[in-house]
Amino acid sequence: MFWLVATLALILLFYYYDRNRFMYWARKDVKQVTPPPIFGDNWHLMFKKMAFCDYIKKTYDSFDSVRYFGHYQFYQPLLVVKDPKLLKQICVKDFEHFLDHRPFTTEEADPLWNKNLFSLKGQKWKEMRSTLSPFFTGSKMRQMFVLMHECARNFADYLADKQEDMIEMELKDAFTRYSNDIIASTAFGVQCDSLRDGENQFYINGKRATDFSGFVKNLKFVLHAVLPKLSKLLKATFFDKEISDFFRGVVRDSLEYRESNKIDRPDLINLLLQARRDPPEEEVKLEETNFAAVKEHMDIKSSRTRGKLDMSLDDITSQALIFFFAGFETVSTVMCFVAYELAVNHDVQLRLREELDEFRNSGRKFSYEGLAKLPYLDMVLSETLRKWPPTPATDRQCNKTYTIDPELDGEKPLRIDAGDIIMIPIWGLHRDPKHWDNPDRFDPERFSAENRHKVDPYVYVPFGVGPRNCIGSRYAITEVKVVFFELLARFEILPVGKSCIPFVADYKTFNLTSSNGFWFGLKKRDV
Repeated sequence: MFWLVATLALILLFYYYDRNRFMYWARKDVKQVTPPPIFGDNWHLMFKKMAFCDYIKKTYDSFDSVRYFGHYQFYQPLLVVKDPKLLKQICVKDFEHFLDHRPFTTEEADPLWNKNLFSLKGQKWKEMRSTLSPFFTGSKMRQMFVLMHECARNFADYLADKQEDMIEMELKDAFTRYSNDIIASTAFGVQCDSLRDGENQFYINGKRATDFSGFVKNLKFVLHAVLPKLSKLLKATFFDKEISDFFRGVVRDSLEYRESNKIDRPDLINLLLQARRDPPEEEVKLEETNFAAVKEHMDIKSSRTRGKLDMSLDDITSQALIFFFAGFETVSTVMCFVAYELAVNHDVQLRLREELDEFRNSGRKFSYEGLAKLPYLDMVLSETLRKWPPTPATDRQCNKTYTIDPELDGEKPLRIDAGDIIMIPIWGLHRDPKHWDNPDRFDPERFSAENRHKVDPYVYVPFGVGPRNCIGSRYAITEVKVVFFELLARFEILPVGKSCIPFVADYKTFNLTSSNGFWFGLKKRDV
């Protein structure tokens, strides 16, 4: 009898604890649903019932005609912001209240993750952002363009050398190898040919670092989200030890070789090495040729402290690794969706090929500045990023108390406390019929010269919003444009029997990818 009473008492205590944790927003008079026990509103993800992008859209659609509402990931309360005006207020005008991303793990548990630009906080983030910004100036992009173009030609040559007139292949793997080689060179100073040497260590470790499928990876995610103290005690790192050791070794060897041989190379490691010795004064001047590219905010550019930066091997490795981590997976994903839309929308592909052929036949040199002469290519990529943003959501953490003033009937002043998390549902904003006419339709004309002024910059945020946006947007956009410039010169992209049309997202991984891969045919052109 005692054990029965004790068990019932424990169940009641747990029920009270669980329900109490899920009333955070209700106590603040914010609309919310009552989520299932323990897992909160994201139980669909944990039990592999829904892909992450679909989860974000479902969450976004939970409440209509509201500016924000309450949501829970496990026991973590999130405020989902739907109103573009409020997003601008939080992410730009009052940015100093929302400087940081939510913490995922502690520095002690995983220094390589917590020292990178994405995870750094406050002044440390401002200084690192200001330090890395010169890597994306016009002069640096011109230098990297040459390398990207070389890799793109190599990619197209490799495929053109195949005997078949119609090459049926899984493009995610191919585009990932292309991205790997570019990032290996421009970030780490390592030369790879991952198409011909498919088992090179750089590619293998990069693929492992960005793989979020499998039980162990999911268990780590749950530990960090639900039991952060236990994850710290168990030292549940974001990157496996083998991966961390590999990239540390690459950076350490590169630093030692460059310093002993006095070698300068236009890559990310060289920039960080200079910052450690004596940071150069370089203005961030970027040529605006891409609609989707984000702007660098002046207050961040001017926040760099004078003198050297005290950067350890882990500091430098961490910046190079997050650059690799972001580009390896997300940029190749964007390429896959460009290929998908070109295969499905033959008229769009035909018009784009005509623009690219006209440019080639004109005798003009293909250069970084030349990208501005390809407006339809920019329209196609901008619409791809609208319909298929590779990062379905992002966040901000409140670092000092903030109040959202009421605007709609029924709203009350909402106090946001330090530590509260704001969710920015990118996928939902990009698919909202209130902001986009027929949002599921692929229509590059949304971004034509005549129409792009109609696009609200706070409902089109493929690279984030405000000073904490993606620093590498121009790099990513250039990388994508260059490979399609070369690919469409040789091939027509067509659906095949294995093509997953319409697209069905893979719910077994947190990465945005197709449930059956991106299988398409590359038919050689008569040129």
